[in-house]
Amino acid sequence: MIARIGAPGRHMVQNVLAVLGAAQLVGADLDKVAIALNDLSAERGRGKRHVLRHPGGSTSSHPGGPITLIDESYNANPASMAATLKVLGEEKIEGRRIAVLGSMRELGPDSDDFHRALAGRLEEAGVDYAILVGREMEALARELGEKALGGQVKMAHVPDAASALPLARAAIGPGDALLVKGSNAIGLAALVEALAGGTD
Repeated sequence: MIARIGAPGRHMVQNVLAVLGAAQLVGADLDKVAIALNDLSAERGRGKRHVLRHPGGSTSSHPGGPITLIDESYNANPASMAATLKVLGEEKIEGRRIAVLGSMRELGPDSDDFHRALAGRLEEAGVDYAILVGREMEALARELGEKALGGQVKMAHVPDAASALPLARAAIGPGDALLVKGSNAIGLAALVEALAGGTD
């Protein structure tokens, strides 16, 4: 039996293995389950991909083809941030890696530590530019600011999704990959909608 998954990421492989294990436990036909997994695709806010054309076309500073927009705007926690930043880092692209990251909500007294820890994840993923959105992201902005002399990640910190939209529009170019991820309450779904313009 060979199972092909219609969505990228190690975390998706782990999910599929759990599904196959559960299917085997209940005596389901694993071949049929594997075929059904071919149709698995990420949903809006949970990894859906949009392929965008840059209105200016290729430029010397932004060579390459279409922009890949990864919509993870529905939810965020430390584990899911790590997983999706890894996916961004593994994207085969000609341009840059850009991340619009909204605050992770409801993390309790260790919230600042969890946000600061994302600095290493951004560097591991090879992110060139991060737009940080929301009050809780101040901790990460400070961490990246302190690393500015030796760190590779350039960043901006803004209070809300509306402020992030013009920065994202100005930043993306042909061949880039853009990840948008944050807790739903931050409202980054509206930013995705504005950038995607109804495209698939």
